[in-house]
This record gives sequence, structure tokens and C-alpha cells, in this order.
Amino acid sequence: MHEIELSPVRAIELSAGTVEYTDTGGSGETVVLLHGLGFDESVWHAVVDGLRADFRVVVPVLPMGSHRRPMRPDADLSAQGVADLLAEFLERLDLRDVTLVQNDAGTAQLLVGVRDERVHRLVLTSCEALENYPPGVQGRMLQVLSRVPGGIFLLLQTFRVPLLVRLPNSLGGMAEHPIPYGLVRRWYGPLLTDKRIRRDFAAFLHSTRKDTYLRAAERLRGFRGPALVAWGAKDRMMPHATGRRLADLLPRGEYVEIPDARTLVQLDNPGALCAELRRFIKESPAPPRQDAAG
Repeated sequence: MHEIELSPVRAIELSAGTVEYTDTGGSGETVVLLHGLGFDESVWHAVVDGLRADFRVVVPVLPMGSHRRPMRPDADLSAQGVADLLAEFLERLDLRDVTLVQNDAGTAQLLVGVRDERVHRLVLTSCEALENYPPGVQGRMLQVLSRVPGGIFLLLQTFRVPLLVRLPNSLGGMAEHPIPYGLVRRWYGPLLTDKRIRRDFAAFLHSTRKDTYLRAAERLRGFRGPALVAWGAKDRMMPHATGRRLADLLPRGEYVEIPDARTLVQLDNPGALCAELRRFIKESPAPPRQDAAG
């Protein structure tokens, strides 16, 4: 079996707190991979491994529940606040003409028309969009429990039991193939053990408006870069109709489906996703790089 090469975890101090990230380095075009709520950089490991030979692949750990370093208590951790933090991250690392790839959450959409000058290509894979927030049974249950005292803590206890994790209304409904329980322990460890991470998680849930992505959709019409919408062919949490509407909103949008995959396309079928990303990048060349001396 092929062994995945892992990049060391780095850290950068930003306005909201310390953000960890991995960076393969290299001189190739930059691909930035964004995870969803309750995941970290490890959800992208197979895709990083599949792209690193030809691209610089950067994966920030955004403060959405599986981050290991708590943010400052006064940080704006709404969906828009996290998007602003992402923009700051791109600026501080001076990443240019990036291919921004989003999964599950809608963070990347919130940069469009606001702080998207460093984004050349936009890739949205099975994610929250339009009126689908909170998404699916899982998202709605999480929102309800977040408003009940102690509700989030009680829900998190279910992730200690592998059988409960595999249920359709839990992580089991987000993937076509079983998720290794070691990954689940990694993702939910910070939430289970650190009340400051739970505070950050609750802040995201309480401060993100229900119409966040409907409002963002209007700005997608103004994005002039190449855009790929790659949906899990078997996704039950993010409707296929939502993906098709996203592609129609984007002036240079293209819709494809990733076979044998649900929401977590990067876990279910990383090979097919990497193939689509390579094709898409090849067919939409970035502008020539400007020499610093020029």
C-alpha cells in the first residue's frame, strides 16, 4: 500500500489567534485546500499526496472545531469572520493566483467579491450554499442542540462511540465508505478535551446567519475567474441541485460529479478529485508571474 507523505505542521500568528497549517512548498502553482466544520488538515491528506509532485499545496486549520489552538476570546468566528481570517492568512503567506478548493463549509464563497484578489481559480466541492444552511439532518441537529444549555457537549459524547459515529445522521452520512475511527478521534479530540475549543465552536454556530450563503451567492455572479463545482455523485447532505445552481451562478462555472462519493469527496474518491483538479488547472492557465525586480 502506498504510504502518504505528510507535511510538517507550521503555525502563524494572525489577528484572531494562532493558525496552524501545512505547506508542501515547491515552485508549482499554489493550491489551498479548505476543510469544513469539525475537520482539520488530515481530511485532505490523500489529495495533498496526490498533488504535491506538481503543485505547492497549503492546508490551513481554520477555527471550526478541530483546531488545536484556541482563538482569542473576542475573535469574530462567524462564517464571515473565518473567511476574513482566511484572507489574512493568504496575505501573510503572500500566496498569489491560488486555486482555492472548498469542501463541506462555505468559507471560500464568502471571499468572492470581498477579498478574492489572490484567488485565480475557485473550486467548490459538496459544500453549504444558497439556502442549504445549516445543511442536512446533521447541520440542523447541531444548530438546535447549540441553543440548548449543554447540548453541544452532550452531542460530542456520541463521537466517543464508533457505532454512533457510523449512523446516517452523524459522520456516517457524509461518506460513502467507512471513516477510520482514528481520524474521528483526531478531529473531535480538541472539542472533547478543551472547553476553549468548544467556546470557539459555539461562537461559529451562534454568529453565522441562516442567510449567509444566499447573500454570498449574489456576489458569485461577479467572479470572473475559472470555477469548478465538483459534487459527490452520492451526496445526500448537499443536494445536487445546489451544486448545479452554483455552477450556473458563476460566469465561468463548470459542474462535474465525483463518482462513488458523498460529501467528503476527498476521503471517498481522492484519485478522481485529483484528476479533476489537474484537468481544471491545466485548462485554465494562471497569468504569467511577475518578477519582483520587474
